[in-house]
Amino acid sequence: MKRREFLSKSGTVAGAGLILGAPSILKAAEGNNNKVNVALIGMGKQGRVLFEAMSNIPGIHFQTVCDIWDYNLDGGAKKVQALQGHMPTKYTDIDELLEKEKGLDVAIVATPDFWHSPHTVKCLDAGLHVYCEKMMSNTIDGARAMVRAMERNKKLCQIGHQRRSNPRYRYTLDHLINHHKICGTIVNINGQWNRAVKSSQDIKYSKRLTIDSDRLAKYGFKDMHQFMNWRFYRDLSGGPISDLGAHQIDVFNWFLGCQPKSVFASAGNDYFKTREHFDNVMAIFEYDSEQGPVRAFYQVLTTTSAGGGFYESFMGTDATIKISESAASSSIFRESTAPEWDDLIQRGYLRRKPAPPKPEATDGISSYASAAPEEFTIPGVLNKPPHQNHLENFFASVRGDATLNCDARHAFESEAPIFWVNPSALQKEPIIFTPEQLQV
Repeated sequence: MKRREFLSKSGTVAGAGLILGAPSILKAAEGNNNKVNVALIGMGKQGRVLFEAMSNIPGIHFQTVCDIWDYNLDGGAKKVQALQGHMPTKYTDIDELLEKEKGLDVAIVATPDFWHSPHTVKCLDAGLHVYCEKMMSNTIDGARAMVRAMERNKKLCQIGHQRRSNPRYRYTLDHLINHHKICGTIVNINGQWNRAVKSSQDIKYSKRLTIDSDRLAKYGFKDMHQFMNWRFYRDLSGGPISDLGAHQIDVFNWFLGCQPKSVFASAGNDYFKTREHFDNVMAIFEYDSEQGPVRAFYQVLTTTSAGGGFYESFMGTDATIKISESAASSSIFRESTAPEWDDLIQRGYLRRKPAPPKPEATDGISSYASAAPEEFTIPGVLNKPPHQNHLENFFASVRGDATLNCDARHAFESEAPIFWVNPSALQKEPIIFTPEQLQV
């Protein structure tokens, strides 16, 4: 899909989302002084991260909490009580919650990936707006069902690609890349998330907190280890390329404004040999963007932290932008042949860093190397939790004051190529995408 089609389609849906949100706004404004009643579906680690980010947003009433693990359920409810002064209702089963709770406006879904689609569809069908964590689903058909449910019910559904609402990313795309064309022609992209073995170990639990086997089986887990470590299992998640890579490959597609035409991946169980998912994955995507062909290399490694953690680099003929959720990992490198940026510096768009030391003249190799590029910083610091801006955008859209930055259809268009990385690695073959593989 070309850039114009990609943006046009996304813009149409986003605009529709704003219009479709209006009835909810009116209900909230007229009945509850603009208060939004929220159901928290899933209060594990990611659910708590989202709750902490939402606790800074005014006008939210956490009405009810749902989790199949009593440890998460009780702990989450106590956090809500500490914040708003009274205990929310508690459920282990989402169907019971949706049947009994009245007056809900919104569901925040932070359950394991294989439950994202069933839970989101249930909530949308029940008339709620939904914010669901990425990746949309562990299957592409599950993700398709979420788009259809959003559009069938005419409700808002934001997917948790929080970089879409990060001011650093939006500034870089809107002002530096699109308006000032600071990269020149982008010809390559490089991204990575490298995580050390120590940070990739099995998640442990206390035996006294074990969920009984009947409840585990009811909700799709064969035992407590699988419940705690569902990211390792192919029927429950997409593995590291989905868990970590989805955020950054989404940025590739968002910044280029189009989907790739192919993917070729290589992967293996190099260290964690008994896990179902690959522990190391490398993938090359090819694009036909409006500015020309672009290749994007992405790697997710769970066996080493070398190479600077996680970031995305957009490499152009005039400059490379290295961007990350971490300000310390974000920089711009100007090619020596690029136009001067003095005007942008004077106007505060960029800040120059001290020049790097010149290579030793006695180094024979250096005579063939390119001159070291000047380095610049991207101004501004995000002083909020990483997910807060994206949640603020969601609640503002529910109230009719904004348009979703990443609705389910837009997220699907960006996530669809990711579903084909593991198959390419398993087949050891490139996959040339057909329209059917990337469409709802």
